[in-house]
Amino acid sequence: MKVLANDGISQSGVNALEKGGFEVITTKVAQEQLINFINEHQVDVILVRSATQVRKDIIDACPSIKIIGRGGVGMDNIDVAYAREKGLHVINTPAASSSSVAELVFAHLFGGVRFLHDANRNMPLDGDSKFKELKKNYAKGSELRGKTMGIIGFGRIGREVAKIALGCGMKVIASDNYVGEADITLDFYDGQQVTLKIKTEPVSELIQHSDFITLHVPAQKEYIIGKEEIAKMKDGAAIINAARGGVIDEVALLDALESKKLSFAGLDTFEEEPTPAIKVLMNDKISLSPHIGAATNEAQDRIGTELAEQIINILKPVS
Repeated sequence: MKVLANDGISQSGVNALEKGGFEVITTKVAQEQLINFINEHQVDVILVRSATQVRKDIIDACPSIKIIGRGGVGMDNIDVAYAREKGLHVINTPAASSSSVAELVFAHLFGGVRFLHDANRNMPLDGDSKFKELKKNYAKGSELRGKTMGIIGFGRIGREVAKIALGCGMKVIASDNYVGEADITLDFYDGQQVTLKIKTEPVSELIQHSDFITLHVPAQKEYIIGKEEIAKMKDGAAIINAARGGVIDEVALLDALESKKLSFAGLDTFEEEPTPAIKVLMNDKISLSPHIGAATNEAQDRIGTELAEQIINILKPVS
């Protein structure tokens, strides 16, 4: 049986699949050539991340496919309901990258409150000639300890964010349409544990009380954070989006940053990927990363092995 990992897979995942009796193909096939490639090679399983689309046309035209796998959480690039209606298995790895995304949120946060994203742009240009001026420009940083973190979307990733926030001494509030309250357990290096219960509240309340807001929700048809929501936020608040592009109105965000309603933003995802708006990319109050929330070696190892385990359990090929 053949597995096409079109957006790549970790070596640990390849090893597990090959040990389970599968042939793994890691050739990157262009979207428009996928149907021909899958049919020519009689591919049984196609694995994707966010780059490759698996829509109705591929599902209908490729009868050899038995499993569609997504390395990560969101499956908005797959026609999931249609695939399952046609009898295909659709799998993903919702827990594998949670810690990686949560840590990236705090990379943006720590950088934002100390202006590191902007300092790293300007120090190579002017650090030798305007050192004192730059020091003055970046001298009014703030601490995360004691501030309020608002988490919109309190699933696996949101809860990992909460753990780090609590460890930093922050107050945590959360909002989720499906979760009323959740136990957050902090595990320490010596085996000790501390469990705290966090109740959720409506977004309309969360945005008024948060110093920092981070989103961890699937792709949406409408903005979760738009002009009206930003107007209700604290002056000087900040927003991090490492979820999906389109959950924040980027035009409203830019206006809020220019007016100093918001102090900074951190974006790992964008409304227009893979060509984000130039005004977003050039704004010196935005910390930027190119959709790398799950892109750690540890997360990719977990994703690869978890996908392999699910595929083997479903198909159980005989070698």
